[in-house]
Amino acid sequence: MPKKPNKPKGPRVGPEVSRRGFLRGLGAAAGAAAVGAPLLGARQEPRALGPGPVKVALHINGAAREVEIEPRVTLLNALRNHLDLTGTKKICDRGSCGGCTVLIDGAPVNSCLMLALDAEGRKVETIEGLASGDKLHPLQEEFCAHDALQCGFCTPGMVMACKALLDRNKAPSLDDIREGISGNICRCGTYNKIFDAVRAAAPRLK
Repeated sequence: MPKKPNKPKGPRVGPEVSRRGFLRGLGAAAGAAAVGAPLLGARQEPRALGPGPVKVALHINGAAREVEIEPRVTLLNALRNHLDLTGTKKICDRGSCGGCTVLIDGAPVNSCLMLALDAEGRKVETIEGLASGDKLHPLQEEFCAHDALQCGFCTPGMVMACKALLDRNKAPSLDDIREGISGNICRCGTYNKIFDAVRAAAPRLK
């Protein structure tokens, strides 16, 4: 049986590349492509904050508000503990119940999942911003008229979610309303009355 010719010793030349070398080259190329563009431009130094309190400028219910808080403070805790806006409720504190819902640039957001720092430069609307003095917002009036609450703990977040829905949809169907409040839990089970309140408020907001 003929012997296989011995491979020449010495450095590898020509197009022969090992599998490991090929994969290593691919990884290096991908990494260079990912970071190459930022490295070519002007380097921006990151803004270092904390661990101590920093000043945070917020725009809440049409007014400029400033708080001095640690960077780790959520928008929910900033509202309740530093700005005395306690209508926004702290229930699950993990984005599961919707009780802390506020509007950020018109969109419903769980304030327990958002840092107050991330709300800088954005329009924040809480339940306190709906009424005009002693005059309730039509949605609030219809919640009262239709008895769309029992314990009331979920109500502020529920109302804010409903307002976001009516701001973007002036004539929501029942399915639209169900979808609009799908992130909000009412443990008292007043959903049918909430549906009625929203449908009654819709024509008043056109």
